[in-house]
Amino acid sequence: MRTSPLNDRHVALGAKLADFSGWSMPIEYAGGGVIAEHTAVRTAVGLFDVSHLGTGTVRGPGAAAFVDGCLTNDLSRIGPGQAQYTLCCTEDGGVVDDLIVYLHGPDDVLLVPNAANAADVLARLADEAPDGVQVTDRHEEVAVLAVQGPRSPQVLQAVGLAADLPYMSFVDGDVTVCRTGYTGEHGYELLVAAGRAGELWDALLAAGEPEGIRPCGLGARDTLRTEMGYPLHGHELSREITPNQARAGWAVGWKKPRFWGREALLAEKEAGPARLLWGLRATGRGIPRPGMAVLDGDGTRIGEVTSGTFSPTLKVGIGLALLDTAAGVGDGAEVSVDVRGRPQPAEVGKPPFVESHVR
Repeated sequence: MRTSPLNDRHVALGAKLADFSGWSMPIEYAGGGVIAEHTAVRTAVGLFDVSHLGTGTVRGPGAAAFVDGCLTNDLSRIGPGQAQYTLCCTEDGGVVDDLIVYLHGPDDVLLVPNAANAADVLARLADEAPDGVQVTDRHEEVAVLAVQGPRSPQVLQAVGLAADLPYMSFVDGDVTVCRTGYTGEHGYELLVAAGRAGELWDALLAAGEPEGIRPCGLGARDTLRTEMGYPLHGHELSREITPNQARAGWAVGWKKPRFWGREALLAEKEAGPARLLWGLRATGRGIPRPGMAVLDGDGTRIGEVTSGTFSPTLKVGIGLALLDTAAGVGDGAEVSVDVRGRPQPAEVGKPPFVESHVR
C-alpha cells in the first residue's frame, strides 16, 4: 500500500483510511464525517489531499503536438499557462483514463491522470514518443492538494498564493496553482514537491481557520462530484464506456486528424451510441448504488446505475446511470431502481443536480 506524503497528518487528525487504487487515503476525518466535510465545501472551504493522482511530464521538441495526436481534446484550443480536461482512449474508443493536461509550452506538458491508470497512460505515451521526446513519471516527486469552496480564494491569498486566476489556468512557482477541481465549487489544485507537502498543508489549515476550513476526505469528494455529474473512471468512463456514451464528446477534438480511438468514436457518433449517461433523482426513499438495475414502467431492465449516493445538499438519493438509447427515456421520465429487490421510483434528468460555481 502506497501512502501520501501527508499520511502522518491524516493519522493525527483521526482520519479513516482506506485503500484507494493501491493508496492508503483518508475517506473522512474525525469530528464530522462526510456530510460535514461536504457542507464545508459547498458553503465555506475544504482542503483535500489528492496526492494519489498521478503526475508525469512530456518534454522535448514538439511534445505538445505529440500529446495532441494521442489524447482526445484539442490542445490548440488553449495556450501556455492553461489546463485542459482530456481523455486517453483505446483504438476501439474505450477510455483508458481521463486526465488534466497542463500546457507549459510547445515542448513541455504536464499530465495529471488518475491513480489507478497513471502508469498505463504514461507507458502508452512513452511507447509512441518520437525521438527526443521524453515521458517521465513524477508520481513520487509531486504531491497534489485541492482547496475547494467559495472561501478558497481567501485561503490562498492568506498564504501568499495566486488566487485571481481564470478558470482552467495555472501559474508556476514553488507551488503550481491551477484554478480547477472536482467539486463544482470555486477552487484550486496545488502541485508541490512531496517534501514540502506537509508545510503547505499546515499553512493552509492555519490560514483557513477564520474561513471555516475543514480537511476533507475522498468520501466527500465523491458525493460532491456526484452532485455535479462529474465522471469517475471505472464508473462513468472505462474501457467499455466511450466518451460518446458518457456525454464527454465535448472533450474530443472531432476535427483533429489524429488521436487514439478517433475512427471508432467518429463511427459511434455518426451511428448514435447504444446507451447514454443520465442522472437519476430518487422520488422515494431509495438511494441508487452502483450496479443496481434501472427499470422502465413495465419492469424491463433498461440500464444500470454507475454511481449513486445520498445527496447531502438535496437530502435525497441521486445517481448516474447508463440507459439504453432504444428505451427512449429523456428529461423528466419516471423509472425505478431495483434496490435490493424493491423497485424505488426515480426521475431521469441531466446533471448537475446542484448549481455549478466553478467559473
